[in-house]
Amino acid sequence: MEPENITRISKFLLLGFSERPELQPLIFGLFLSMYLITVFGNLLIILAVSSDSHLNTPMYFFLANLSFVDICFTSTTVPKMLWNIQTQSKVTTYEDCITQMNFFIAFAGMDDFLLSVMAYDRFVAICHPLQYTVIMNPRLCGLLVLVSWITSVLHSLVHTLMVLRLSFCTEVGIPHFFCELNQMIQLAYSDSFLNNVVMYLAAMLLGGGLLFWILYSYSKIVSSICGISSAQGKYKAFSTCASHLSVVSLFYCTSLGVYLSSAATQRSQSSATASVMYTVVTPMLNPFIYSLRNRDIKRALKRILGIQ
Repeated sequence: MEPENITRISKFLLLGFSERPELQPLIFGLFLSMYLITVFGNLLIILAVSSDSHLNTPMYFFLANLSFVDICFTSTTVPKMLWNIQTQSKVTTYEDCITQMNFFIAFAGMDDFLLSVMAYDRFVAICHPLQYTVIMNPRLCGLLVLVSWITSVLHSLVHTLMVLRLSFCTEVGIPHFFCELNQMIQLAYSDSFLNNVVMYLAAMLLGGGLLFWILYSYSKIVSSICGISSAQGKYKAFSTCASHLSVVSLFYCTSLGVYLSSAATQRSQSSATASVMYTVVTPMLNPFIYSLRNRDIKRALKRILGIQ
């Protein structure tokens, strides 16, 4: 490749899911529907929690934050993809691509942190019920969310600065529907060994560490539930964390499945399709999971929607 074709200021082509023009209206309609459901559903959760005094508890405080992050998480990728389909243009600038990648990593990390914080909340509620209000006080809840934001932003900033040192060809085709970190590193023309080391190290320390904490918390929760004598008590204890466990399973199973399958097959187009599960489908399903299994949320939503 000629030296003049290498530059730090490039333009990227987001190749998306399919090159076939007849499929573009279908893809546009499908993703627009999922995006609107995601935003509307999560906004309803936020309104329900903020408007009902009965939901002023740590569990619902973290749930409202998760809903806000899910809206932001989906909004970093889907609107840009819809715009590209509508304008029939796959081009995105170097600056836009870096910005999208930065926000995507930050909100994905925040999702991870909030799920682990919610696991800790359920651990305290079930394993230490008499001390719950003392331990999970408003100051600690706010501090946990603040630390999660700071850590997520710093984590994202590290990866962004590492990508900024890479050089790309003047025109790069990304076989994805957004600027994903792993794809950016693979497509770089310059040496990306250090980027790969940082990426996998961060995934092990943050992703693996948070997942270990969630599994540890639920092992203690299950142990405490098994120690409850009455069947009604066991059901009540389990029902308080069933929704969160469902969301954790959905998020981690889909995200791990995507990266394990992409590492095995090396088919980027298949990876882009599979990524829809944790970038779009999971945030869309979260409000349904929490509202369908929670009487307090259902009561608050009915009052907001004017349903008797």
